[in-house]
Amino acid sequence: MEKRELIYEGKAKRVYTTANPDLVVQYFKDDATAFNAKKRGTIASKGVVNNAISETFFRLLEANGVPTHFVERLNEREMLVKRLQIIPVETVVRNIIAGSLAKRLGLEEGKSLPEPIVEYYYKNDALDDPMINQWHVTVLGMATAGELQTVTDLALKTNTILRPHLEQRGILLVDMKLEFGRHHGRILLGDEICPDTCRFWDATTRKKLDKDRFRQDLGEVEEAYHEVHRRLCAGT
Repeated sequence: MEKRELIYEGKAKRVYTTANPDLVVQYFKDDATAFNAKKRGTIASKGVVNNAISETFFRLLEANGVPTHFVERLNEREMLVKRLQIIPVETVVRNIIAGSLAKRLGLEEGKSLPEPIVEYYYKNDALDDPMINQWHVTVLGMATAGELQTVTDLALKTNTILRPHLEQRGILLVDMKLEFGRHHGRILLGDEICPDTCRFWDATTRKKLDKDRFRQDLGEVEEAYHEVHRRLCAGT
């Protein structure tokens, strides 16, 4: 489907209208940012890799009862998706202590949690995406209580589906950031699911295979993204 007007450009993607008002095209860029765009760079072929990985995950989730915005992958860098009214809440599911959870609470990175933790963040780059709770979400009108419950349920279901799928391929799902939106009144999982939005560690060596390699100047950034792609998308 032909893309038309650019309606949004974010840190990792551009979004274009199509002839169908219910559908848009996501174009995946190679731009890399961290710390809410305070650090910028480029990861070669990142857009191609993230597009393919996201397609793999969206197809798996749809097959297991998680409704997503995915329609089809158009080419290496473009994906056709349902147009969403994005809920301005980033939902984070954590399985292993890492990142801001370790820093905020003084916890040791790498320790597995006895059960997943769900956190909410206000989607606002100018404010550095501050952490919020369910009261902020509902009282300030970001989503209704029912919508937030649906978001939470779908986030946990997504985690339940993706964790074993990744572990079978030698990857630990440490944590992930998910975004949801409304499509004709229905809550759908949107955005992307890839090394930009998840922490992936090798299950044996615990080598980081995600954007933390860019954030922390660990090197081998492109290699990590391509390794996740190889394990998840070989033969597709």
